[in-house]
Amino acid sequence: MSRRALILVEGSMSNGPLYVQAAQRLGLHPITLSADTVQYDYLAAEEIEAIRVDTGDLDALIRECCRLRATYDIAGITGFPNPDETVYATVGKLCRHFDLPGPNPAAIERCCDKFTQRQVLAEAGIPMPAYRLAANATEVESSATEIGLPAIVKPAVGNGSNGVRLCRNVDELAEHTTYLLGGKHIWRSSPRILVEEFAQGPYYEAEIMGNAVIGICTAEFDRLPHFVFRECIFPAPLTDDEVKRIADVSLSCLRALGLGWGPTNIEFRWTKRGPVVIEVNPRFPAGTTHRLVQLAYDVDLVTEHIKLVIGDEWDLRRKHSHIAAARILVPDRDGILDWIDGESLAAAIPGVAEVKFYVEPKTSIVRKGDCRDRIAHVIAVSPSLAQAEATAQRAADLITWSITPFPTAREERSAALTPAPAQVAPGKR
Repeated sequence: MSRRALILVEGSMSNGPLYVQAAQRLGLHPITLSADTVQYDYLAAEEIEAIRVDTGDLDALIRECCRLRATYDIAGITGFPNPDETVYATVGKLCRHFDLPGPNPAAIERCCDKFTQRQVLAEAGIPMPAYRLAANATEVESSATEIGLPAIVKPAVGNGSNGVRLCRNVDELAEHTTYLLGGKHIWRSSPRILVEEFAQGPYYEAEIMGNAVIGICTAEFDRLPHFVFRECIFPAPLTDDEVKRIADVSLSCLRALGLGWGPTNIEFRWTKRGPVVIEVNPRFPAGTTHRLVQLAYDVDLVTEHIKLVIGDEWDLRRKHSHIAAARILVPDRDGILDWIDGESLAAAIPGVAEVKFYVEPKTSIVRKGDCRDRIAHVIAVSPSLAQAEATAQRAADLITWSITPFPTAREERSAALTPAPAQVAPGKR
């Protein structure tokens, strides 16, 4: 009898290991197909079978899966939004080709193009910020003038807050436009920029599987003008009516976009109009969300998603109801990480469920203004919101590090002009 395999298209440094481990617990053999298998360290560390293939080429993926079927029983196919979110649409096409459970690729493609997503939601009457599409600097400027500053300026296709910035004045607008269009931002298609109204208010995320709203997370961001999470709480401290309003809008988004299979993450701001949709993401978010849900409700979203992918019965019932709070640590400067410490001290605090470092000493720290800036997190869990938050903060305060800034251009010039110390030949004084 052939061994059952789970095909993972591309990888993820945050969620990838979770899928590998969950697949193995379910008796599946995980196989990763990636355009660059070396970039995912966990594949080599856990000796996971990985095959290099152009994941942007559907025919190449079909050929590779057909080859694998000679050895394995392919139980299911899923993947990650790397190097871009369209990979997940490709997963849907693969699933349809091999008659396996999977997402609707057309619905995924509608979501991946944020302008198209906005248009579809607007036609359905979903509350959203005002928005415009721009293809060049002149259109960005005129769009911002129409909407008003401050405004959010971001690529129409992308994920992980890559290239997303709050522009508070004309100088920041011009600077970010130059960054996006001047060759520094990597575009995987023709440059198209969304300029959006800055919807102000508390931030929430609806975590969804299929048509079930599992729960709602709240989060705070680190320093503007970028959007990197600093803390997250699950479930969010909301009234029953507020939960219902977010859930109702979430389900309306699914219907409008043709979603309703597998995971969806919907981002909101609670404004004077109530919950306003920022983005609909047809996937699990990267980061701490999976662990927060697992610790708060004892629901393993990754395992249940894999069960859905392979056609097994899944279970989203809560085993208990606690509060999980995460603190995400973000450096305040660029440079070389000399050291990072406090992991064991933080982990020893009662109520701390997880302490994780993303970097090692001597790593080069270059902040990008997106999710890649995180260097560590701690998660605490308690029946009490106040206790969970206090414990997470206490643990985070024990994590310390030192970063030596990169030398300035003047320092580099000075070092180049300074004569090297005299060398003494061995055995001579």
